[in-house]
Amino acid sequence: MVSKAMPLQIHRLPFKAMGSACEVVLASHTQKEAESMAKLAMDEVLRIERKYSRYTTDSIIAKINQQAGCGAVQCDDETWALFQFASQLFDKSDGLFDITSGVLRQAWDFQKPEVPSASNLRRLLPLVGWQKVVLLDQSIALSLAGMEVDLGGFGKEYAADRAAQVLKQKGVTSGYVNLAGDMRFLGPKPLGEPWMIGIQDPRQPDRVVASLPMMQGGLATSGDYERYFELNGQRYCHVLNPKTGMPVQSWRSVSVTAPAAVVSGCTSTMAMLKEEDGLAFLQATGFDFFAIDHIGQVHVRQESQAALKS
Repeated sequence: MVSKAMPLQIHRLPFKAMGSACEVVLASHTQKEAESMAKLAMDEVLRIERKYSRYTTDSIIAKINQQAGCGAVQCDDETWALFQFASQLFDKSDGLFDITSGVLRQAWDFQKPEVPSASNLRRLLPLVGWQKVVLLDQSIALSLAGMEVDLGGFGKEYAADRAAQVLKQKGVTSGYVNLAGDMRFLGPKPLGEPWMIGIQDPRQPDRVVASLPMMQGGLATSGDYERYFELNGQRYCHVLNPKTGMPVQSWRSVSVTAPAAVVSGCTSTMAMLKEEDGLAFLQATGFDFFAIDHIGQVHVRQESQAALKS
C-alpha cells in the first residue's frame, strides 16, 4: 500500500489521440498510481474519438452522414445532448458556429495554395445550415443528400472535460488534461501554485508570446496558424465562415479561459468567426482572454493575469 506521507510528484504522461499529441499531467505519490489514473482519462478520450470521429465508417457521426437525405438516426443520451449544445451554439453565434459546415472541406485543401472557385463554393453552400437539420424525439435527420455533421468544432474540448471528470471522480485534485492545446485543469500544483501555460506566437512557432496562470477550468486557443496557406500575400486559414465558405481574416489567435474547456473552445472559435465584432463579443462574455488581431495587436481582458513575454 502506498504511504500518503510520500510527497506528491508531478507526472507527465503523453499519448496520441484525435490525430494529435496529447498529455495527462497529474500529481500523485507514485509513477504506477499516476499511470493507472492517466489510463482511465486516456481511455475516455479514445472512447469519445471512436464514437464521434468523422474518419471512421462505424461512428455515430458516420452513420448520420450516411443517412443524409434518407431518414433519421436515433441518438443515445450523450449524442443527443451534444446536438442540443450544437443548436445553442448556432443560435448564440447568429449561425456562424455551424457543425454542418465541415462539408466545405471538399473545396479547401490547405496542403496546397489554391483558392476554390466561386462555382465550387456555390455548389457546397446549399449543404451548409444547421437550420436544415431535423431534431425530433431524440433522433437527427439531415434533410439533404450530401449534408454532413462534424463535432470537430468542440470535440477535443468535450473530450478534455470528460477525461478530467474521470480523474476528478478518482480523487485527482492537481493536474490537467491537454489535448493538443485544448486543456482542462483539475487544480493547481501540489503546493498551490498555478500552472503557467505558454501561448504560442501565431507567427513564430518556437516562440511563446504570453504565459497564462491556470488553476481550474478550461483553456483553449483558436488561430489562423494551424492549417493554412499563403497566396499573393494573403493568408487563408481553416476557420471558415459557413455563410460565405471563405476563411476568416480578423484574428491571428484567440485564447480564452472559462469554467470548462468546451466553453473556452467554443468562445475562442466564435470570436474568430465574428471577425471585427469578435473583440466586443469576447468582452461581453466576462471570460479572461488573450487575443492577437490580424495586424499583431494584443488584446487582453483587464482582469487577466497574462504575463507578456518581451
